[in-house]
Amino acid sequence: MSAPDLDPHFTPLPDTPSGPPPAQDHQADVAAVADHVHAVVSLLRELDFGETPPSTVYRAGGEQHDAAV
Repeated sequence: MSAPDLDPHFTPLPDTPSGPPPAQDHQADVAAVADHVHAVVSLLRELDFGETPPSTVYRAGGEQHDAAV
């Protein structure tokens, strides 16, 4: 999955019913954070888990520890 780089001018600001308006550089900050999140998610999507079972298969406390000291 590829996506274009996020442009600060196309990053929507949340509607704030009260309070001062956001700073002029707020959109650039939001775009930078969103771009970073997108990069991290892209890396996670590339991971190959092979035959790793889903988390619903794991049962906490079900391990059998059989070790001799």
